[in-house]
Amino acid sequence: MQLLSLDVVDNISAEDFKKKYYEPQIPVVIRNLSKEWPAYTKWNWDYLKEAAGDKTLGIYNNTKSDAYTPINKADDYTTFGEYIDMIRTGPAAWRIFLFNIFSHAPHLKQDFTWPDHLLNSFVKSMPMLFVGGQGSITHMHFDIDLSHILHTQFAGRKRVLLFPYEEQHKLYRKPFEVLSLADFSNYYDAEKSKVDYEKFPALKTARGYDVILEPGDTLFMPGGYWHHMEYLESGFAMSLRALNNSVSGKLKGVWNLVGMRSIDTLMKRTMPIKWYEWKKKKIYDLAARA
Repeated sequence: MQLLSLDVVDNISAEDFKKKYYEPQIPVVIRNLSKEWPAYTKWNWDYLKEAAGDKTLGIYNNTKSDAYTPINKADDYTTFGEYIDMIRTGPAAWRIFLFNIFSHAPHLKQDFTWPDHLLNSFVKSMPMLFVGGQGSITHMHFDIDLSHILHTQFAGRKRVLLFPYEEQHKLYRKPFEVLSLADFSNYYDAEKSKVDYEKFPALKTARGYDVILEPGDTLFMPGGYWHHMEYLESGFAMSLRALNNSVSGKLKGVWNLVGMRSIDTLMKRTMPIKWYEWKKKKIYDLAARA
């Protein structure tokens, strides 16, 4: 992989953000965007546990999906409070994602300000909390609706690997899915890395970015950007989603949600092995061309 460092700015004007990052669709880290929010000082494990600790939710381990895995199927269930107790004290490779804690504790929305000066068309009904124990991994994927994301880290450090959407075939994207066939676990550690360049040779030419998010950092991810995240420490973050600004992006997002996902779900239910083998052949054919 050919990895570059991301631009990191303390603050940025709306004009510069639009010109340098939003229009050319380049990710950037903004250090101080969240540091004026009450959430920056108020949000901790105890605060979140008090807000929604009794809510039951799905949790996910580090196992990559296979031919039989239904979309977004949880690996276990627990209450949010029990989950926090499990991960806050040290390594625990369990994570949650797409947890709309604000539907259970709407007062939390008063703790941050929507950055409308940077992005418009925010989906303000769906701010989402992402939480992971030290060692947990969010495997390489892109967001299915192709929304732009402002991802703010509040606790713990997280390492993020990013690639433009156009690199999809070098990343061995599974047809009719938003996932990569390759495993990027511990990509930054030569001794622990699971990146297999012999099995996935096109990865050598994939061009992307590598960054570590510290508490308070906000990462702008343009719509369709591939991302792989590893929790270096137990922590949590919030994603604010904004609809894709292009007509083609909106239409592709709708197709992904309605058409692509439905076809994949049907085929996994009716002929999972044949479907998986067809996908694998297609993946390698497209990667070879790339």
